[in-house]
Amino acid sequence: MQFQDKKVTVVGAGISGIAAADLLFHAGAAVTLYDGNAALSEQEVRARLCAEFNGSFSFGEFTKELGRNTEILVISPGVPVDLPFVTELKESGVPVIGEIELAYLFSKGKVVAITGTNGKTTTTALTGEIMRTYYENVLVVGNIGTPYTALVHTTDDNAVTVAEISSFQLETIDSFRPDVAMILNITPDHLNRHHTMENYIAAKEAIAMNQTAGDVCVLNYEDERLRAFGGQVKSRVIYFSGTRVLEEGLYVEDGVIFYAHEKNVERICAVEELNIIGRHNYENAMAAVAAGIVLGVPLDLIRKALREFKAVEHRIEYVATKRGVRYYNDSKGTNPDAAIQGIRAMTGDTLLIAGGYDKASDYDEWIEAFDGKVRYLVLIGQTREKIAEAAKRHGIENVILCDSFLEAMEFCTAHAKEGDAVLLSPACASWGMFKNYEERGHIFKDYVNALPDR
Repeated sequence: MQFQDKKVTVVGAGISGIAAADLLFHAGAAVTLYDGNAALSEQEVRARLCAEFNGSFSFGEFTKELGRNTEILVISPGVPVDLPFVTELKESGVPVIGEIELAYLFSKGKVVAITGTNGKTTTTALTGEIMRTYYENVLVVGNIGTPYTALVHTTDDNAVTVAEISSFQLETIDSFRPDVAMILNITPDHLNRHHTMENYIAAKEAIAMNQTAGDVCVLNYEDERLRAFGGQVKSRVIYFSGTRVLEEGLYVEDGVIFYAHEKNVERICAVEELNIIGRHNYENAMAAVAAGIVLGVPLDLIRKALREFKAVEHRIEYVATKRGVRYYNDSKGTNPDAAIQGIRAMTGDTLLIAGGYDKASDYDEWIEAFDGKVRYLVLIGQTREKIAEAAKRHGIENVILCDSFLEAMEFCTAHAKEGDAVLLSPACASWGMFKNYEERGHIFKDYVNALPDR
């Protein structure tokens, strides 16, 4: 796809849209940066672009005139692909792509792409650390925080790009073809955006749609959908399993990670050597190891990265022990399946803070995973009544409804006993109460760190 002298409209003036607009400007396109928020200030948006940017701006309604002056549409991940103006342009033959596809068209070197309902950020960060032990030019980009488009100009033929990719971003790929694709798991999420589970699965599986026999797809053997998907892809499949021994692939046996290949079995490391806890994190580690092996990182360097890697912020992150009570920040547990991993990682009585924005999730399986550990279920946000009803169906009696996040935290600190854990693992998105899950996690950590030690 050529961008020189093309009229390109970038939709969304957030971090992804700004990076995409800058990249397109430097590629010689005539860029219009559009955002549906009519209250945005051109001066404020322009200040976040490169100094020499000379494109135009449009805020509020997407006008017919703007549509007529659009030869290519680039949409940010937060923009639904079924918006009327997006659909109209697509039906009229205008190419509609997203930030990941745009960056890939400019990218050089190897690409490792990671998706899944849960575990993406930890796996992406760990894969990046593994690659950095061996490669000089490693980019860690995508949904993890830094747009792919912001750093793609730094890639060269020897670069390795490790990209965390959401289902939203995968909806708008076309030629994107990673050398290594990973799907960690697929459980219900974002159904308010994708509408059906089938659409959500299709978006995740699209990560491998352009791969060929020379590429590799890393899949979770314990996810039945992904096990079946492995028989459909054109690329070579490497499975990992947290519960059984595999003849080929990575697995955990007696607390040790092994790699079986071509009738050989190599010991990677014991899980107790890792600084991340829980079976889901051992699965994340195996997926990252697979990528390192595929791209030729020596096993001794892979082991070094595994031993030195620390937990990602906001993902079952130990905060502090105050008055004998351990506090954990799992604000990134934004859906029930992710929150299952959070409660499973707890070893004793837990006061669990949950609730938030409703993504049309079902909470029964998460509540079943409490396994008698949850002494108080402290609920906030839009979903608190919905979760409370589900909890009562499962015989959970100690359910506390709070009007604010502060009230929830104060209840937990007042009722936690020595030896307990207080876990923020919402099973819901943060929208409506916070800007994002990071803000939610930081507020929790600031509150905990301010508590007296005695």
